[in-house]
Amino acid sequence: MKITSWNVNSLKARRQHIEKYLSDSGVNVLMVQELKGEVFPHDEFKALGWNTEAVTQKAYNGVAVFSKEPIEVILNHLPGDDSDEQARYIEFETHGPTSSPLRLIDIYLPNGNPIDTEKFSYKLEWMERLYKRLKTLRDQNIPFIIGGDFNVIPEDKDCYDSKAWIDDALAQPESRAAFRKLINLGLTEAFRALNTAPGQYTFWDYQAGAWQKDNGIRIDHFLLSPETADRLINCTIDKAPRGWEKPSDHTPIMLEITS
Repeated sequence: MKITSWNVNSLKARRQHIEKYLSDSGVNVLMVQELKGEVFPHDEFKALGWNTEAVTQKAYNGVAVFSKEPIEVILNHLPGDDSDEQARYIEFETHGPTSSPLRLIDIYLPNGNPIDTEKFSYKLEWMERLYKRLKTLRDQNIPFIIGGDFNVIPEDKDCYDSKAWIDDALAQPESRAAFRKLINLGLTEAFRALNTAPGQYTFWDYQAGAWQKDNGIRIDHFLLSPETADRLINCTIDKAPRGWEKPSDHTPIMLEITS
């Protein structure tokens, strides 16, 4: 079973890229982030053979899932703050061609910049709410996989130049500590479980030739509960879409597990 996470940085701008990826990659489930729009073309993707669910808002944020199999939405918002209207979370169940239903979570974690504003405190509060939700799933012995744009650079080796990110919310000690707190629930960071080499990136800024110079950062992740970690086969970064015409600044990360 192949599951991909991809921040597409606008569904409207990257619609053809998504269709190409769904057609060519052999993926069973695609989780995308940063849709940037309220309208989602469910019928058009249904005609291409994909079931879809989405949580959207006008102009910003948004998460969606594509699956060859039926999708059951469990939650369309992160619990813990009913006043939070940002579209950043969808928890659902679906399955591969021969597997039983699997709990999946697609997130677009807040960026948090600038760090001297309420945006950073919102990021940390959101991460604490996420911790509580994942702890609940662990306490209930519900196997799960969470993937998406975490907007966290876990370690210095996950960016081309750590000094360039000293004042950025993605690399703050508090952000990294909150990320480690998630892992300390007994979760496995899929990519690093299989690949410990530095210089592995999922995001390259549009500015200053970052893609051409390979000045990237790794902020898109998959975390697996113990039961799903036992099914882990592979986790890879697909750099090809970042080189397509008018690409997202992120590239897909693919997880492969046994059915």
